[in-house]
Amino acid sequence: MNVADLVAIDVHTHAEVSKDGHGSLSPELFGASEEYFKAHGHRQPTIAETAAYYRERKMAAVVFTVDAEHATGHRRISNEEVAESCAEHADVLIPFASVDPWKGRAGAREARRLVEEYGVRGFKFHPSIQGVAPNDPMAYPLYAAIEELGAVALFHTGQTGIGAGVPGGGGIRLKYGNPMLVDDVAVDFPELRIILAHPSFPWQDEALAVATHKPYVHIDLSGWSPKYFPPQLVRYANTLLKDKVLFGSDYPVITPDRWLSDFAGLDIKPEVRPKILKDNAVRLLGLGAG
Repeated sequence: MNVADLVAIDVHTHAEVSKDGHGSLSPELFGASEEYFKAHGHRQPTIAETAAYYRERKMAAVVFTVDAEHATGHRRISNEEVAESCAEHADVLIPFASVDPWKGRAGAREARRLVEEYGVRGFKFHPSIQGVAPNDPMAYPLYAAIEELGAVALFHTGQTGIGAGVPGGGGIRLKYGNPMLVDDVAVDFPELRIILAHPSFPWQDEALAVATHKPYVHIDLSGWSPKYFPPQLVRYANTLLKDKVLFGSDYPVITPDRWLSDFAGLDIKPEVRPKILKDNAVRLLGLGAG
């Protein structure tokens, strides 16, 4: 990966479909997400198609799926498939994995193998879909392995479009998206690199507090058009958190084209823009300068 030639690094994109056509979520939950994002009938690109999309735009992208097998009963997309597909497009794709915290020590062993044998650089957690609070001790062996390996832990925070409008929210509990639950993780694993994903509605101030207080906690800006960002998020991104805020789109439900177009109209200082779009991610992910 020639980082110098990249115009941006998108730290939040989804592998929604496997090579055999298996979706990362059930059709019911996918449908709810499409309705929430007004992304009706959006294509679920293969990882190869995602690579071509980002290569055309001279961007790189972090790619992951979500493992929520315990709570949903839905078979995940293989982490190995994601990592191997990203390796085929290593000029633009960066592999993350997802391991359900309910897998306990077996999950910790899997995380170690994925980093050491497949080059995975981080792990995606979606506590609301996985049905577990981020600070549940059940997940701690997994976090310990990720911290030891020097990988990144990315947590969905705030409300989610997954399950929105489905009776009972499809069984998804929003309370697990409170960033203050991740604050405990940052305390108990002080060297763990953490990303709080999304503007964290209705807990935006909590997310800003945690990221300001804990040196290795970052915020990505995915899942929302920048024109809807809360003013305090913009203010902190411009000042106290200028080195800890990251570009993320939530592709494919939100495209980087749309995100970047709206970001261009946001009141962000000229010297901060390159930090958000690329430089902060380069440092956090250890991508070097070459």
